[in-house]
Amino acid sequence: MDVQQSKTYEIRTYGCQMNVHDSERLSGLLEEAGYVPAPKGGEGADVVVFNTCAVRENADNRLYGNLGQLAPKKAARPGMQIAVGGCLAQKDRDTIVKKAPWVDVVFGTHNIGKLPVLLERARVQEEAQVEIAESLEAFPSTLPTRRESAYAAWVSISVGCNNTCTFCIVPALRGKEKDRRPGDILAEAEALVAEGVSEITLLGQNVNAYGSDIGDREAFSKLLRACGKIEGLERVRFTSPHPRDFTDDVIAAMAGTPNVMPQLHMPLQSGSDRVLKAMRRSYRQERFLGIIEKVRAAMPDAAISTDIIVGFPGETEEDFEQTMHVVREARFAQAFTFQYSKRPGTPAADMDGQIPKAVVQERYERLVALQEEISWEENKKQVGRTLEVLVAEGEGRKDDATRRLSGRAPDNRLVHFTKPEEPVRPGDVVTVEVTYAAPHHLLAEGPAKAVRRTRAGDAWEKRNAAAAEKPKGVLLGLPTIGAPAPAPAPAAGCGCD
Repeated sequence: MDVQQSKTYEIRTYGCQMNVHDSERLSGLLEEAGYVPAPKGGEGADVVVFNTCAVRENADNRLYGNLGQLAPKKAARPGMQIAVGGCLAQKDRDTIVKKAPWVDVVFGTHNIGKLPVLLERARVQEEAQVEIAESLEAFPSTLPTRRESAYAAWVSISVGCNNTCTFCIVPALRGKEKDRRPGDILAEAEALVAEGVSEITLLGQNVNAYGSDIGDREAFSKLLRACGKIEGLERVRFTSPHPRDFTDDVIAAMAGTPNVMPQLHMPLQSGSDRVLKAMRRSYRQERFLGIIEKVRAAMPDAAISTDIIVGFPGETEEDFEQTMHVVREARFAQAFTFQYSKRPGTPAADMDGQIPKAVVQERYERLVALQEEISWEENKKQVGRTLEVLVAEGEGRKDDATRRLSGRAPDNRLVHFTKPEEPVRPGDVVTVEVTYAAPHHLLAEGPAKAVRRTRAGDAWEKRNAAAAEKPKGVLLGLPTIGAPAPAPAPAAGCGCD
Protein backbone atom coordinates (compact mmCIF):
# COMPACT_ATOMS: atom_id res chain seq x y z
CA MET A 1 0.00 0.00 0.00
CA ASP A 2 1.49 3.31 -1.04
CA VAL A 3 2.15 6.09 1.39
CA GLN A 4 0.29 9.15 0.13
CA GLN A 5 0.52 12.79 1.09
CA SER A 6 -2.82 13.96 2.47
CA LYS A 7 -4.58 16.81 0.72
CA THR A 8 -5.17 19.90 2.85
CA TYR A 9 -8.29 22.03 3.14
CA GLU A 10 -9.31 25.48 4.32
CA ILE A 11 -12.87 26.72 4.96
CA ARG A 12 -13.67 30.43 4.92
CA THR A 13 -16.95 31.15 6.68
CA TYR A 14 -19.11 34.25 6.32
CA GLY A 15 -22.38 35.19 8.00
CA CYS A 16 -24.45 33.73 10.78
CA GLN A 17 -24.18 31.00 13.40
CA MET A 18 -25.91 28.56 11.04
CA ASN A 19 -23.02 28.96 8.61
CA VAL A 20 -20.50 28.41 11.42
CA HIS A 21 -22.39 25.23 12.32
CA ASP A 22 -22.44 24.11 8.66
CA SER A 23 -18.70 24.77 8.34
CA GLU A 24 -18.01 22.42 11.24
CA ARG A 25 -19.93 19.78 9.28
CA LEU A 26 -18.01 20.53 6.10
CA SER A 27 -14.75 20.09 8.03
CA GLY A 28 -15.97 16.76 9.37
CA LEU A 29 -16.97 15.57 5.90
CA LEU A 30 -13.61 16.53 4.39
CA GLU A 31 -11.62 14.91 7.19
CA GLU A 32 -13.66 11.72 6.87
CA ALA A 33 -12.76 11.80 3.18
CA GLY A 34 -9.06 11.94 4.04
CA TYR A 35 -8.28 15.66 3.96
CA VAL A 36 -6.40 17.42 6.77
CA PRO A 37 -6.61 21.08 7.85
CA ALA A 38 -4.12 23.33 6.10
CA PRO A 39 -1.49 24.65 8.54
CA LYS A 40 -1.93 28.30 9.44
CA GLY A 41 0.64 30.52 7.84
CA GLY A 42 1.43 27.87 5.24
CA GLU A 43 1.53 28.17 1.48
CA GLY A 44 -2.19 27.53 1.04
CA ALA A 45 -4.58 24.62 0.86
CA ASP A 46 -5.29 22.02 -1.81
CA VAL A 47 -9.02 22.69 -1.36
CA VAL A 48 -10.46 26.08 -0.40
CA VAL A 49 -14.16 26.19 0.49
CA PHE A 50 -16.15 29.42 0.74
CA ASN A 51 -19.23 29.07 2.94
CA THR A 52 -21.07 32.21 1.86
CA CYS A 53 -23.74 34.58 3.15
CA ALA A 54 -26.22 36.48 0.97
CA VAL A 55 -27.55 38.90 3.59
CA ARG A 56 -25.38 41.91 2.79
CA GLU A 57 -25.68 44.03 -0.34
CA ASN A 58 -22.02 43.58 -1.30
CA ALA A 59 -21.72 39.89 -0.38
CA ASP A 60 -21.26 38.87 -4.02
CA ASN A 61 -18.58 41.53 -4.65
CA ARG A 62 -16.67 40.26 -1.63
CA LEU A 63 -16.89 36.66 -2.85
CA TYR A 64 -15.76 37.41 -6.40
CA GLY A 65 -12.95 39.58 -5.11
CA ASN A 66 -11.66 36.70 -2.97
CA LEU A 67 -12.11 34.24 -5.82
CA GLY A 68 -10.14 36.58 -8.09
CA GLN A 69 -7.24 36.61 -5.63
CA LEU A 70 -7.15 32.80 -5.69
CA ALA A 71 -7.13 32.47 -9.49
CA PRO A 72 -3.35 32.95 -9.97
CA LYS A 73 -2.61 30.74 -6.95
CA LYS A 74 -4.70 27.96 -8.46
CA ALA A 75 -3.00 28.37 -11.83
CA ALA A 76 0.38 27.94 -10.13
CA ARG A 77 -0.73 24.96 -8.01
CA PRO A 78 -1.74 21.88 -10.03
CA GLY A 79 -4.62 19.95 -8.46
CA MET A 80 -5.87 22.81 -6.31
CA GLN A 81 -9.67 23.00 -6.08
CA ILE A 82 -12.09 25.78 -5.08
CA ALA A 83 -15.65 25.19 -3.84
CA VAL A 84 -18.41 27.70 -3.10
CA GLY A 85 -21.36 26.83 -0.86
CA GLY A 86 -23.87 28.53 1.42
CA CYS A 87 -26.63 31.05 0.82
CA LEU A 88 -24.96 32.99 -2.00
CA ALA A 89 -24.30 29.74 -3.84
CA GLN A 90 -27.95 28.75 -3.39
CA LYS A 91 -28.98 32.11 -4.86
CA ASP A 92 -26.47 32.61 -7.68
CA ARG A 93 -25.95 28.99 -8.80
CA ASP A 94 -24.52 28.85 -12.35
CA THR A 95 -23.62 32.56 -12.22
CA ILE A 96 -20.64 31.77 -9.98
CA VAL A 97 -18.97 29.51 -12.53
CA LYS A 98 -19.70 31.99 -15.33
CA LYS A 99 -18.06 34.85 -13.41
CA ALA A 100 -15.27 32.70 -11.95
CA PRO A 101 -14.70 29.74 -14.32
CA TRP A 102 -11.80 28.50 -12.18
CA VAL A 103 -14.26 27.41 -9.45
CA ASP A 104 -14.58 23.61 -9.34
CA VAL A 105 -17.70 23.03 -7.21
CA VAL A 106 -20.84 25.02 -6.36
CA PHE A 107 -23.22 23.50 -3.80
CA GLY A 108 -26.20 24.88 -1.88
CA THR A 109 -27.53 25.08 1.65
CA HIS A 110 -29.51 21.85 1.34
CA ASN A 111 -26.79 19.44 0.14
CA ILE A 112 -23.61 20.18 2.09
CA GLY A 113 -23.14 16.42 2.54
CA LYS A 114 -22.27 16.12 -1.16
CA LEU A 115 -19.10 18.24 -1.03
CA PRO A 116 -16.50 15.39 -1.01
CA VAL A 117 -18.12 13.51 -3.89
CA LEU A 118 -18.54 16.72 -5.93
CA LEU A 119 -14.85 17.54 -5.46
CA GLU A 120 -13.88 14.06 -6.64
CA ARG A 121 -16.26 14.25 -9.61
CA ALA A 122 -14.83 17.63 -10.62
CA ARG A 123 -11.31 16.20 -10.43
CA VAL A 124 -12.12 13.10 -12.51
CA GLN A 125 -14.29 14.85 -15.11
CA GLU A 126 -12.09 17.95 -15.18
CA GLU A 127 -15.08 20.28 -15.26
CA ALA A 128 -17.03 22.33 -12.73
CA GLN A 129 -19.80 20.62 -10.77
CA VAL A 130 -22.85 22.73 -9.88
CA GLU A 131 -25.38 20.92 -7.72
CA ILE A 132 -28.08 22.85 -5.88
CA ALA A 133 -30.78 20.89 -4.05
CA GLU A 134 -34.19 22.53 -3.67
CA SER A 135 -34.98 20.84 -0.37
CA LEU A 136 -32.99 19.51 2.56
CA GLU A 137 -31.26 16.20 1.79
CA ALA A 138 -29.94 15.49 5.28
CA PHE A 139 -30.24 17.40 8.52
CA PRO A 140 -26.79 18.98 9.10
CA SER A 141 -26.46 17.49 12.57
CA THR A 142 -26.54 13.94 11.14
CA LEU A 143 -23.29 14.63 9.24
CA PRO A 144 -19.75 14.18 10.60
CA THR A 145 -18.36 17.18 12.41
CA ARG A 146 -15.09 18.75 13.42
CA ARG A 147 -16.03 21.16 16.21
CA GLU A 148 -13.90 24.23 16.80
CA SER A 149 -14.36 23.94 20.58
CA ALA A 150 -13.84 20.94 22.86
CA TYR A 151 -16.07 22.39 25.60
CA ALA A 152 -18.90 24.21 23.76
CA ALA A 153 -21.07 23.11 20.86
CA TRP A 154 -23.89 24.19 18.58
CA VAL A 155 -26.93 21.91 18.48
CA SER A 156 -29.21 22.64 15.55
CA ILE A 157 -32.88 22.08 16.41
CA SER A 158 -34.42 23.42 13.18
CA VAL A 159 -33.48 24.76 9.78
CA GLY A 160 -35.34 27.23 7.60
CA CYS A 161 -37.81 29.96 8.51
CA ASN A 162 -41.54 30.54 7.95
CA ASN A 163 -41.36 34.33 8.35
CA THR A 164 -41.55 36.77 5.43
CA CYS A 165 -39.60 39.80 6.68
CA THR A 166 -39.20 42.21 3.78
CA PHE A 167 -35.49 42.83 4.47
CA CYS A 168 -34.47 39.16 4.65
CA ILE A 169 -33.68 36.69 1.88
CA VAL A 170 -32.90 33.75 4.18
CA PRO A 171 -36.27 31.94 3.94
CA ALA A 172 -35.93 31.84 0.15
CA LEU A 173 -32.48 30.25 0.46
CA ARG A 174 -32.86 28.04 3.53
CA GLY A 175 -36.47 27.01 2.89
CA LYS A 176 -39.44 26.56 5.19
CA GLU A 177 -38.85 25.60 8.80
CA LYS A 178 -38.07 21.95 9.38
CA ASP A 179 -37.82 20.71 12.98
CA ARG A 180 -35.76 17.87 14.33
CA ARG A 181 -37.37 15.32 16.60
CA PRO A 182 -36.85 16.13 20.30
CA GLY A 183 -35.37 12.68 20.92
CA ASP A 184 -32.69 13.25 18.29
CA ILE A 185 -31.78 16.65 19.74
CA LEU A 186 -31.48 15.32 23.29
CA ALA A 187 -29.50 12.29 22.10
CA GLU A 188 -27.03 14.63 20.42
CA ALA A 189 -26.75 16.78 23.54
CA GLU A 190 -26.13 13.69 25.69
CA ALA A 191 -23.48 12.44 23.25
CA LEU A 192 -21.75 15.81 23.36
CA VAL A 193 -21.69 15.81 27.15
CA ALA A 194 -20.18 12.32 27.07
CA GLU A 195 -17.38 13.79 24.91
CA GLY A 196 -16.72 16.49 27.53
CA VAL A 197 -18.89 19.37 26.28
CA SER A 198 -20.30 21.46 29.13
CA GLU A 199 -22.14 24.18 27.16
CA ILE A 200 -24.51 23.87 24.22
CA THR A 201 -26.29 26.52 22.18
CA LEU A 202 -29.59 25.47 20.62
CA LEU A 203 -29.57 26.87 17.11
CA GLY A 204 -32.36 27.80 14.71
CA GLN A 205 -33.16 30.63 12.35
CA ASN A 206 -36.30 31.17 14.43
CA VAL A 207 -35.36 28.97 17.34
CA ASN A 208 -38.39 29.46 19.57
CA ALA A 209 -40.80 28.67 16.73
CA TYR A 210 -39.60 25.11 17.26
CA GLY A 211 -42.62 22.85 17.31
CA SER A 212 -44.57 24.50 14.49
CA ASP A 213 -43.41 21.75 12.13
CA ILE A 214 -44.46 19.01 14.58
CA GLY A 215 -47.65 20.65 15.84
CA ASP A 216 -46.69 21.45 19.44
CA ARG A 217 -46.73 25.12 20.48
CA GLU A 218 -44.94 24.34 23.76
CA ALA A 219 -42.26 22.14 22.22
CA PHE A 220 -39.47 24.68 22.77
CA SER A 221 -40.14 25.18 26.48
CA LYS A 222 -40.37 21.38 26.89
CA LEU A 223 -37.02 21.04 25.13
CA LEU A 224 -35.39 23.58 27.48
CA ARG A 225 -36.71 21.72 30.52
CA ALA A 226 -35.51 18.39 29.09
CA CYS A 227 -32.02 19.85 28.59
CA GLY A 228 -32.08 20.69 32.30
CA LYS A 229 -32.20 16.98 33.10
CA ILE A 230 -29.03 16.07 31.21
CA GLU A 231 -26.40 15.27 33.83
CA GLY A 232 -23.13 17.09 33.22
CA LEU A 233 -24.62 19.75 30.95
CA GLU A 234 -23.79 22.95 32.81
CA ARG A 235 -24.90 25.70 30.42
CA VAL A 236 -27.67 25.91 27.82
CA ARG A 237 -28.17 28.90 25.53
CA PHE A 238 -30.24 29.46 22.39
CA THR A 239 -30.30 31.79 19.40
CA SER A 240 -32.10 33.51 17.78
CA PRO A 241 -35.70 33.77 18.96
CA HIS A 242 -38.50 35.86 17.43
CA PRO A 243 -40.74 38.09 19.58
CA ARG A 244 -43.83 36.69 17.84
CA ASP A 245 -43.23 33.20 19.22
CA PHE A 246 -41.78 34.15 22.59
CA THR A 247 -44.44 32.85 24.96
CA ASP A 248 -44.82 32.82 28.72
CA ASP A 249 -44.07 29.09 28.96
CA VAL A 250 -40.60 29.75 27.47
CA ILE A 251 -39.91 32.44 30.08
CA ALA A 252 -41.04 30.07 32.83
CA ALA A 253 -38.82 27.29 31.47
CA MET A 254 -35.81 29.62 31.35
CA ALA A 255 -36.36 30.82 34.91
CA GLY A 256 -37.09 27.34 36.25
CA THR A 257 -34.27 25.38 34.59
CA PRO A 258 -30.98 25.98 36.42
CA ASN A 259 -28.65 25.22 33.50
CA VAL A 260 -30.51 27.52 31.07
CA MET A 261 -28.44 30.67 31.30
CA PRO A 262 -29.91 34.10 32.24
CA GLN A 263 -29.22 35.47 28.78
CA LEU A 264 -31.59 36.39 25.96
CA HIS A 265 -30.90 37.67 22.46
CA MET A 266 -34.19 39.22 21.26
CA PRO A 267 -34.03 40.98 17.86
CA LEU A 268 -35.89 44.31 17.85
CA GLN A 269 -34.98 45.57 14.34
CA SER A 270 -37.00 48.78 14.85
CA GLY A 271 -38.92 50.47 17.64
CA SER A 272 -41.41 52.08 15.26
CA ASP A 273 -44.73 50.31 14.76
CA ARG A 274 -44.97 51.80 11.29
CA VAL A 275 -41.55 50.50 10.27
CA LEU A 276 -42.17 47.12 11.90
CA LYS A 277 -45.28 46.80 9.74
CA ALA A 278 -43.29 47.71 6.63
CA MET A 279 -40.68 45.14 7.65
CA ARG A 280 -43.53 42.62 7.97
CA ARG A 281 -42.60 41.93 11.58
CA SER A 282 -45.54 40.45 13.45
CA TYR A 283 -45.16 42.38 16.75
CA ARG A 284 -45.23 46.02 17.79
CA GLN A 285 -43.33 48.13 20.31
CA GLU A 286 -45.72 47.44 23.18
CA ARG A 287 -45.48 43.68 22.67
CA PHE A 288 -41.67 43.78 22.54
CA LEU A 289 -41.31 45.84 25.73
CA GLY A 290 -43.86 43.59 27.41
CA ILE A 291 -41.64 40.57 26.75
CA ILE A 292 -38.61 42.37 28.19
CA GLU A 293 -40.61 43.29 31.30
CA LYS A 294 -41.73 39.69 31.84
CA VAL A 295 -38.21 38.31 31.36
CA ARG A 296 -36.80 40.79 33.87
CA ALA A 297 -39.54 39.95 36.37
CA ALA A 298 -38.71 36.25 36.12
CA MET A 299 -34.90 36.68 35.86
CA PRO A 300 -33.80 40.04 37.31
CA ASP A 301 -30.14 39.44 36.43
CA ALA A 302 -30.73 38.40 32.82
CA ALA A 303 -28.58 40.11 30.19
CA ILE A 304 -30.66 40.97 27.13
CA SER A 305 -29.13 41.76 23.74
CA THR A 306 -30.73 42.65 20.43
CA ASP A 307 -30.36 43.40 16.70
CA ILE A 308 -31.38 46.79 15.26
CA ILE A 309 -31.54 48.02 11.65
CA VAL A 310 -31.09 51.77 11.10
CA GLY A 311 -32.36 53.48 7.96
CA PHE A 312 -34.96 51.02 6.70
CA PRO A 313 -36.74 52.46 3.62
CA GLY A 314 -39.23 55.14 4.67
CA GLU A 315 -37.85 55.52 8.20
CA THR A 316 -38.48 59.07 9.42
CA GLU A 317 -36.77 60.92 12.24
CA GLU A 318 -39.83 60.20 14.37
CA ASP A 319 -39.57 56.48 13.56
CA PHE A 320 -35.92 56.51 14.54
CA GLU A 321 -36.73 58.25 17.82
CA GLN A 322 -39.12 55.39 18.61
CA THR A 323 -36.18 53.00 18.25
CA MET A 324 -34.13 55.17 20.59
CA HIS A 325 -37.05 55.11 23.05
CA VAL A 326 -37.12 51.31 23.10
CA VAL A 327 -33.35 51.18 23.60
CA ARG A 328 -33.67 53.49 26.62
CA GLU A 329 -36.55 51.48 28.06
CA ALA A 330 -35.14 47.99 27.41
CA ARG A 331 -31.59 48.81 28.57
CA PHE A 332 -29.93 46.15 26.48
CA ALA A 333 -26.62 44.77 27.69
CA GLN A 334 -25.52 44.77 24.06
CA ALA A 335 -26.98 45.69 20.68
CA PHE A 336 -25.80 44.57 17.26
CA THR A 337 -26.63 47.61 15.13
CA PHE A 338 -26.69 47.58 11.34
CA GLN A 339 -27.12 50.23 8.70
CA TYR A 340 -29.79 49.06 6.28
CA SER A 341 -28.36 47.78 3.02
CA LYS A 342 -30.30 46.38 0.12
CA ARG A 343 -30.52 42.61 0.02
CA PRO A 344 -30.99 41.69 -3.65
CA GLY A 345 -34.15 39.65 -4.08
CA THR A 346 -35.98 41.10 -1.05
CA PRO A 347 -39.12 43.28 -1.20
CA ALA A 348 -37.42 46.07 0.77
CA ALA A 349 -34.76 46.49 -1.92
CA ASP A 350 -37.41 47.90 -4.28
CA MET A 351 -39.32 50.00 -1.74
CA ASP A 352 -39.73 53.75 -2.14
CA GLY A 353 -38.11 56.04 0.42
CA GLN A 354 -34.55 54.67 0.41
CA ILE A 355 -32.71 56.77 3.01
CA PRO A 356 -29.61 58.77 1.97
CA LYS A 357 -26.37 57.27 3.26
CA ALA A 358 -25.44 60.40 5.22
CA VAL A 359 -28.75 60.35 7.12
CA VAL A 360 -28.40 56.66 7.92
CA GLN A 361 -24.83 57.19 9.12
CA GLU A 362 -25.82 60.07 11.42
CA ARG A 363 -28.67 58.08 12.98
CA TYR A 364 -26.46 55.02 13.33
CA GLU A 365 -23.82 57.03 15.23
CA ARG A 366 -26.45 58.42 17.63
CA LEU A 367 -27.79 54.94 18.29
CA VAL A 368 -24.35 53.46 18.88
CA ALA A 369 -23.45 56.28 21.28
CA LEU A 370 -26.65 55.73 23.27
CA GLN A 371 -26.16 51.96 23.45
CA GLU A 372 -22.50 52.35 24.46
CA GLU A 373 -23.62 54.55 27.36
CA ILE A 374 -26.28 52.04 28.44
CA SER A 375 -23.95 49.03 28.07
CA TRP A 376 -21.37 50.73 30.28
CA GLU A 377 -23.96 51.66 32.91
CA GLU A 378 -25.33 48.12 32.96
CA ASN A 379 -21.84 46.62 33.17
CA LYS A 380 -20.95 48.90 36.08
CA LYS A 381 -23.74 47.21 38.04
CA GLN A 382 -21.66 44.01 37.85
CA VAL A 383 -18.75 45.51 39.83
CA GLY A 384 -18.44 43.71 43.17
CA ARG A 385 -20.34 40.65 42.00
CA THR A 386 -18.84 37.18 42.24
CA LEU A 387 -19.16 35.28 38.96
CA GLU A 388 -18.42 31.77 37.72
CA VAL A 389 -16.50 32.22 34.48
CA LEU A 390 -16.24 29.43 31.91
CA VAL A 391 -12.69 29.83 30.62
CA ALA A 392 -12.64 30.33 26.85
CA GLU A 393 -10.06 30.00 24.11
CA GLY A 394 -9.31 33.01 21.91
CA GLU A 395 -11.66 35.48 23.62
CA GLY A 396 -8.96 37.79 24.98
CA ARG A 397 -6.62 39.11 22.28
CA LYS A 398 -4.32 40.77 24.87
CA ASP A 399 -4.28 37.94 27.42
CA ASP A 400 -0.64 36.98 26.83
CA ALA A 401 0.55 40.56 27.31
CA THR A 402 -1.60 41.20 30.38
CA ARG A 403 -1.16 37.76 31.97
CA ARG A 404 -4.90 37.37 32.07
CA LEU A 405 -7.37 34.73 30.98
CA SER A 406 -10.84 35.33 29.54
CA GLY A 407 -14.20 33.65 29.56
CA ARG A 408 -17.93 34.07 29.75
CA ALA A 409 -20.13 34.68 32.78
CA PRO A 410 -23.46 32.84 32.97
CA ASP A 411 -25.18 35.84 31.34
CA ASN A 412 -22.61 35.67 28.51
CA ARG A 413 -20.75 38.84 29.48
CA LEU A 414 -17.06 38.70 28.56
CA VAL A 415 -14.80 38.66 31.64
CA HIS A 416 -11.01 39.15 31.66
CA PHE A 417 -9.41 37.96 34.92
CA THR A 418 -6.00 37.61 36.52
CA LYS A 419 -4.37 34.30 35.67
CA PRO A 420 -4.47 32.01 38.74
CA GLU A 421 -1.28 30.40 40.04
CA GLU A 422 -2.62 26.91 39.40
CA PRO A 423 -3.02 25.61 35.82
CA VAL A 424 -6.30 26.54 34.17
CA ARG A 425 -7.56 25.18 30.86
CA PRO A 426 -10.30 26.31 28.48
CA GLY A 427 -13.47 24.59 29.70
CA ASP A 428 -12.54 24.93 33.39
CA VAL A 429 -14.54 27.26 35.64
CA VAL A 430 -12.93 30.07 37.67
CA THR A 431 -14.80 32.05 40.33
CA VAL A 432 -13.81 35.73 40.37
CA GLU A 433 -14.95 39.09 41.74
CA VAL A 434 -15.56 41.86 39.21
CA THR A 435 -13.46 44.96 39.94
CA TYR A 436 -13.94 47.12 36.82
CA ALA A 437 -16.43 47.49 33.97
CA ALA A 438 -16.03 48.71 30.41
CA PRO A 439 -18.85 48.91 27.83
CA HIS A 440 -17.97 45.56 26.25
CA HIS A 441 -16.22 43.58 28.98
CA LEU A 442 -15.69 43.14 32.71
CA LEU A 443 -12.38 42.92 34.55
CA ALA A 444 -11.51 40.89 37.67
CA GLU A 445 -8.08 42.04 38.82
CA GLY A 446 -7.87 40.27 42.18
CA PRO A 447 -6.89 36.65 42.84
CA ALA A 448 -9.36 33.97 41.83
CA LYS A 449 -11.70 32.85 44.59
CA ALA A 450 -11.84 29.28 43.27
CA VAL A 451 -10.76 27.14 40.33
CA ARG A 452 -12.81 24.12 39.31
CA ARG A 453 -11.19 21.69 36.91
CA THR A 454 -13.86 20.13 34.73
CA ARG A 455 -14.48 17.28 32.31
CA ALA A 456 -14.70 19.98 29.63
CA GLY A 457 -11.15 21.08 30.51
CA ASP A 458 -10.06 17.44 30.35
CA ALA A 459 -11.60 17.21 26.86
CA TRP A 460 -9.70 20.33 25.73
CA GLU A 461 -6.43 18.94 27.12
CA LYS A 462 -7.01 15.54 25.47
CA ARG A 463 -7.79 17.14 22.10
CA ASN A 464 -4.67 19.31 22.17
CA ALA A 465 -2.49 16.36 23.16
CA ALA A 466 -3.91 14.28 20.31
CA ALA A 467 -3.32 17.11 17.83
CA ALA A 468 0.30 17.42 18.98
CA GLU A 469 0.93 13.69 18.52
CA LYS A 470 -0.92 13.33 15.20
CA PRO A 471 1.44 12.79 12.23
CA LYS A 472 1.20 15.66 9.76
CA GLY A 473 0.30 15.12 6.13
CA VAL A 474 0.73 11.33 5.80
CA LEU A 475 -2.13 8.97 5.00
CA LEU A 476 -1.99 5.24 4.29
CA GLY A 477 -4.09 4.19 1.34
CA LEU A 478 -6.63 6.25 -0.57
CA PRO A 479 -9.08 8.63 1.05
CA THR A 480 -12.71 7.56 1.01
CA ILE A 481 -14.88 9.57 -1.34
CA GLY A 482 -18.57 10.42 -1.19
CA ALA A 483 -21.25 11.04 1.38
CA PRO A 484 -20.58 9.21 4.65
CA ALA A 485 -22.73 6.38 5.89
CA PRO A 486 -25.41 7.58 8.34
CA ALA A 487 -24.23 7.60 11.93
CA PRO A 488 -26.12 5.27 14.27
CA ALA A 489 -27.04 8.26 16.44
CA PRO A 490 -26.87 11.98 15.77
CA ALA A 491 -23.58 13.53 16.77
CA ALA A 492 -22.99 16.92 17.46
CA GLY A 493 -28.53 29.44 12.85
CA CYS A 494 -28.99 33.14 10.14
CA GLY A 495 -30.04 35.40 12.91
CA CYS A 496 -32.40 37.54 10.84
CA ASP A 497 -35.06 37.12 13.47
